[in-house]
Amino acid sequence: MRLHNRDIRQDVRELGVLLGNILEDQTSRKAFEAVESSRRSSIEYRSGDGKSRKPLIAELEDLSSHHQQIVARGFTTYFELINLAEERERVRTIRTESHEGILDDSLETAAEELGEADIETVRQILNDMLIEPTFTAHPTEARRKTVKSKLREIATCLETLDEQLLTDKEERQVWRDIDAEVTSLWQTPQVRNRQPAPEDEARNVQWYLENTLFDVVGEVYDEFAETINEEIPGTLDIPKLFEFRSWAGSDRDGNPYVTPEVTANTLERQREVILERYRDQLKRLSGILSQDGSRIDAGSAFQASLERDRERLPGSARTAEERYPGEPYRQKLQLMRERLRRVGDVRPGGYDEVDDLLKDLEVIATSLRNNGAESVVESHVDPIRRQVATFGFSLASLDLRDHQQKHTDAIAEALEAEGIGYHGLSEDERVEFLTDAVLQDEPVIDLGDTEPLSEDSARVLELFDSLAAWQTEYGVEAIDTYCISMTEEPSHVLEVLFLADQAGVVSLPEHSGIDIVPLLETEHALSGARRIMGTLFENEAYVQALEARGWTQEIMLGYSDSNKENGFLAANWSLYKNQRRLGKICDDHDVTMRLFHGRGGSISRGGGPMNEALLSLPNSTVTGQVKFTEQGEAIAEKYGNPRIAERNIEQMLNAQLRARKQAIEQPEEEDQEEWLKAMEMMADAARREYRNLLESDGFVQYFEQATPITVIEDLDLGSRPASRSGERTVEDLRAIPWVFSWTQSRCILPGWYAVATGIDSYLDDGGSMETLRTMYDEWPFFRTSLDNAALSLSRTELEISERYAGLADEELRERFFPRVTDEYERAIDLLTEIGQRDHLHTRDWLSENLELRNPYVDPLNILQVHLLDQTDRTGIEERTLRLTVKGIAAGMKNTG
Repeated sequence: MRLHNRDIRQDVRELGVLLGNILEDQTSRKAFEAVESSRRSSIEYRSGDGKSRKPLIAELEDLSSHHQQIVARGFTTYFELINLAEERERVRTIRTESHEGILDDSLETAAEELGEADIETVRQILNDMLIEPTFTAHPTEARRKTVKSKLREIATCLETLDEQLLTDKEERQVWRDIDAEVTSLWQTPQVRNRQPAPEDEARNVQWYLENTLFDVVGEVYDEFAETINEEIPGTLDIPKLFEFRSWAGSDRDGNPYVTPEVTANTLERQREVILERYRDQLKRLSGILSQDGSRIDAGSAFQASLERDRERLPGSARTAEERYPGEPYRQKLQLMRERLRRVGDVRPGGYDEVDDLLKDLEVIATSLRNNGAESVVESHVDPIRRQVATFGFSLASLDLRDHQQKHTDAIAEALEAEGIGYHGLSEDERVEFLTDAVLQDEPVIDLGDTEPLSEDSARVLELFDSLAAWQTEYGVEAIDTYCISMTEEPSHVLEVLFLADQAGVVSLPEHSGIDIVPLLETEHALSGARRIMGTLFENEAYVQALEARGWTQEIMLGYSDSNKENGFLAANWSLYKNQRRLGKICDDHDVTMRLFHGRGGSISRGGGPMNEALLSLPNSTVTGQVKFTEQGEAIAEKYGNPRIAERNIEQMLNAQLRARKQAIEQPEEEDQEEWLKAMEMMADAARREYRNLLESDGFVQYFEQATPITVIEDLDLGSRPASRSGERTVEDLRAIPWVFSWTQSRCILPGWYAVATGIDSYLDDGGSMETLRTMYDEWPFFRTSLDNAALSLSRTELEISERYAGLADEELRERFFPRVTDEYERAIDLLTEIGQRDHLHTRDWLSENLELRNPYVDPLNILQVHLLDQTDRTGIEERTLRLTVKGIAAGMKNTG
């Protein structure tokens, strides 16, 4: 059976020809030839036919500013189109392998593995399961929303060409539509002319939830239910497995533009979107449930439910009876749609909570089953029930986040009016005061009295004052998590509990409306995990809050700042060790742990294949519940296309099911003492080398001169500032622009630097290469860490990076670039020797991908270096420079 009409080579070739024609039509023959000549020169050098890059460099530097901009735009647009061709190829692979039954990490393979366990273990695994992808507004998406919209239209056309049988005339019409979109794309500004607002970012996240995931999740549930019931005899109820969350519109850490008004607007808009989708679904269901009431027995439970709705909505009930006489299901659905319309309305009769809607759907499903319509329930009712269970009335629950120092300062300022010098208290005194304040009945501070406070402190109190109103209006589940950045002490967590208590969001011991989530991201915080969490788990007030939240503690791990502070290898080891430590602390106090992995899109920020990451977690930390961030360009790549989104969700579920089964069967890993000592030695040496590099005199100046950081800071990527205080230090710089800058210069240092030093230190101390090979073969953590480092090394191009290094002062260049080069070369040798292979990585597709992309990225890098070297850039040169950043990001398919 033939599934597709095309292949990636045809897509790339025909899109490239189309772009060339449009470029010539929209500019000139001379401009087209400038782009073509650069392309050919770059390919010749990469293929070995050219002896050096000097002709390409001279060619690009000699172009007029106008033609340089066209070259930058041509390659940038090319990558936008080629990325669509690769996306289509991913879909082809998924469909083909699924059809042939050879798809790795599928739901079928997960069901087969579960089938090896007894039925009670399977039930436990399913009941333990909750996967929470959390979408953030972190500014790593380099493309404008307008550009993404046009690219989605082109992707839809490519799907039509690939999957449908078309006449010649129909095919010409599709290509005409592609031509129109690419022409419009060429004429559209690639670079944003304004900084996106937080509400723009919230709408962007909302788009993926509304237009892709809402439909995809139901399909995943259906497929899983079918596969699990085939594999395991008997009826297994599939519980809620997924919940989507978002920081967009609610993450205040370092972003003064996320105001309570922004959060309120986000909550309202998300509720409107999801209720409209439910109404649409019920309208579609009404077209199916046309049963004649005189020929079926809808049942007493259904009739009672319908009668209650008639009493709630007498006017709407009369309309429904007139429109659907003798059709009970349609009458019920009409009233359910009206109840959805009245959620949040001043008119009575709306649903008070999502469980009421689920009960109505269950009443319909039971009635249909009793009338022999099981297939109707499975095909049309169950998918809606699963959507409602997953998305609730909020689409995605919002997490609030702010920096711990903001809470400390706000409380100190508010308490000053009460004669309490909070800043002067010791940590133990702060814990004691906050505990007593939470447990007493009378409030301590007035959250509404912000007049004497600083602007930042007033914002904190205003937020907590608003939180109670939001939970009343939208439900606790719509906004029930508060994450604390840079948590270092137990008091930082108790401060949030205190503020929530003063707001009435917490009323112990009966009620706690929020999960308080410490974000541990520094070495001090991670190594002090027992001090922080142990103190909280033994604290009278906090224990009551935990009990009110079902004895589950969410703890977030910061991959980005941990890496920036310690380097790739040391950060990974520290996170692994401390996950185990946190698991032990929670077990000691009979608390269920939910780890929240603060991962970014790049390898150095915790990125990489999610299924591999989940399977490499320590068994003792796999409770079934897991949460992780999805950021920037990774959101578009994973969730922009419905089939790829479905595949990602399947892989997450596959990995988490298998990991939970393994954790139940073997709660504690069998520690290999020799491996742990080896890893400790390697991590210590790697951390020392990495810190020595960062703290070397002149390194910050070298980073500023040898990367486009100054350009990246001025790009309108997101609403949040690029640095925390505006100072030029590595510590102050946010992790995203830190990684983005190195990626642009093709020296992806944060993803591999000091790995070689760590391994060499172990070997020089008498360690065995054979032991390292065994660790790689048998320890998922070690294998995943080295494989991810190998991916970063594979994407690094030091010959290109050397041109960026040439921008730095000679003394700085001679001091740092050879040091980076030596580490890079030793890392390649060591990783290939440990993996016992001739090349760095194990992914065959990556070699082909790099071979295809590198010749087209190189001219953009060369042009970027040339423009960075200009001391006084004209307006057009400045715009071209910013465009090269977009183009390289598209070519590398990665920013921060």
